[in-house]
Amino acid sequence: MSFDAYQLAWPFIRHLSPERAHGLAVCALEMGLVPVPPKVDDDVLRVRLWDMEFPNPLGLAAGFDKDARVYDQMLSQGFGFVEVGSITPRPQPGNAKPRLFRLESDGGVINRMGFNSEGHDASARRFKNRNRKRGIVGVNLGKNKDTEDAAADYEIGARTFGPLADFLVVNVSSPNTPGLRALQGPEPLRDLLVRTKAALSQATQGGRTPPLVLKIAPDLTDEDKADIAHVSLDVGVDGLIVTNTTLARPDTLSSVHKGESGGLSGRPLFEASTRVLGEMYAETKGKMVLIGVGGIEDGLGAYKKILAGASLVELYSAMVYQGPALAARVNRELAEILKADGFASVLHAVGQHGA
Repeated sequence: MSFDAYQLAWPFIRHLSPERAHGLAVCALEMGLVPVPPKVDDDVLRVRLWDMEFPNPLGLAAGFDKDARVYDQMLSQGFGFVEVGSITPRPQPGNAKPRLFRLESDGGVINRMGFNSEGHDASARRFKNRNRKRGIVGVNLGKNKDTEDAAADYEIGARTFGPLADFLVVNVSSPNTPGLRALQGPEPLRDLLVRTKAALSQATQGGRTPPLVLKIAPDLTDEDKADIAHVSLDVGVDGLIVTNTTLARPDTLSSVHKGESGGLSGRPLFEASTRVLGEMYAETKGKMVLIGVGGIEDGLGAYKKILAGASLVELYSAMVYQGPALAARVNRELAEILKADGFASVLHAVGQHGA
């Protein structure tokens, strides 16, 4: 669905519950009912990282394709890569509904989904049939709500999806699973990452071991950020996704749903997540791949994340208001901005805001 067509459909879409609208969108993609926009193919957008060639730096963030149903279709919408999940080892329903809220006047979204997931087996079956030549797809790993040894669930995820995914994401930063964010502390984080890396190496012996990436929260102290950077570099994590949703509520929010509990994403998160991105770029001294996510809704937003230190970027919430054709538009705008500012490639612009 083109941007213009989506805007025409918006008066209908906005009267559906957000979760219902999302479910219909996934079904429409599965059935091939969503038109494919013209491809944006520009050398300035190509990014080579982790021995992989990304056609552009814009990825689909986790949360849209939770159960690996439409990753190929979203690649066709213009994304340079797709992150599916979060996927938990065993199926679980997540939190009670309603649990997803549009903050339309703010360009934001609040969710308290709680890792609703069909589980590893269902997603792994879909993954085994994928054609890797179609594009780069990563898997975001979560834990079951009732698992006491959290690291064990990430070990299971590494063993299940290590041979199947192009990269893996350890998600310990969702605010909607009790106790999860505590795993970002230095000691539990080190234990979790060491065990997950070991399981991943064992699962991929004789084959390619996919990069292991850690997704972090925006609601961190300076000490937290320093600890996460130190542990990640020391353990040998391959990248950080900066950031997940926030528990903060900016004073600027005006939507009737601004008081709902859960993680806030979209436009209100942009400034805070970009600030943390720049801080993590400094903490890691540019030695680690950073993926910037939080509030991107146009090419300029993607560019600002890159200047702050991101080699790749992701979006999701803005698609709620602008539709899946947004990816192609962001890439066109980003290519124009990079060229106008004299950059020959995305990677030449990384971290230049603080240069």
